[in-house]
Amino acid sequence: MSELKDGIQAGIRESLKSGDKVRLSTLRLLSAAVKNREIEVLRELDDDEVREVAVKEAKRRKEAIEAYEVGGRLELADKEKAELELLQVYLPEQLSEAEVDALIEEAVALTGASSMKEMGKVMGAVMAKAKGKADGTQIQAKVRARLSGE
Repeated sequence: MSELKDGIQAGIRESLKSGDKVRLSTLRLLSAAVKNREIEVLRELDDDEVREVAVKEAKRRKEAIEAYEVGGRLELADKEKAELELLQVYLPEQLSEAEVDALIEEAVALTGASSMKEMGKVMGAVMAKAKGKADGTQIQAKVRARLSGE
């Protein structure tokens, strides 16, 4: 069993004992998502794959926060923010702005991209290396600015 999965299970037990309902529900949802992924791939996940599941769960929370804020449902947005904060422990360490910029420059040089038509090639190269360590929308904005000459 992966260390992260063990940590999730230990967190669930601690939350049950302490009565922390938000943490308990968040970790149970994460655990269920990991189990569902294991069923899909027909094997136990390693730590990197568990992190990928956590990244997807965090992304869902971010999208829900946006939707709730637009809809004026601030109490639900606050709940999602609390869950997102709890998930941060299981996410891979995020790349700095400088590291993202370096990845973009490397991808542009590697692909020889010089126009917006080649944005897909650059995005593919960057996202393959960033893999959950950076927000795709921010990378997309930076690539777009770089290729349009801004």
